[in-house]
Amino acid sequence: MPEYSADERKFLLQLAHESITASLQRREPVCLTPPSHLCEPRGVFTTLYLDSRLRGCVGYPSATHPLYRATIETARAAAFEDPRFAPVTVAEAGEIEISLSVLSPLAPITPEEIQIGVHGLVISDAGRRGLLLPQVPVEHGWDRTIFLEQTCLKAGLPRDAWRRGARIEGFTAEVFSDLE
Repeated sequence: MPEYSADERKFLLQLAHESITASLQRREPVCLTPPSHLCEPRGVFTTLYLDSRLRGCVGYPSATHPLYRATIETARAAAFEDPRFAPVTVAEAGEIEISLSVLSPLAPITPEEIQIGVHGLVISDAGRRGLLLPQVPVEHGWDRTIFLEQTCLKAGLPRDAWRRGARIEGFTAEVFSDLE
């Protein structure tokens, strides 16, 4: 059962689009009073797609901001600060599709407990940290071992760091997008 109602999901997606538009227009986003449920601190990732291809993804893995504020900030950052992509242009902004992944709190998890398509991972060691969302291994057809290895590589760690004492944390995510 989803934690967020259809209206709450729509509110957050509209807020993400407004954040990008406002940044392009060099103004503050217009934010109507959010429902109280969206004022609770939550981790969130905003993923942007253009023509069904990744166009940016930035997020907060931890619950450091109210969800509505974290959505504003991660949408703007995904559009303009993801170092893998040039900033979103005015022409692209109207075509961007947004997906939001609202994260549960992080918790220690053993490799055997990881369920592909259910859990996202954070692996950290020696001051490095990598995170992959639950949908990533599904999109790439990875099994549990490859998922662990790829999360290590994302952290800049050796692919087998998860076997050698790196901290493994899991989370779930409620994922929704413009396409729903």
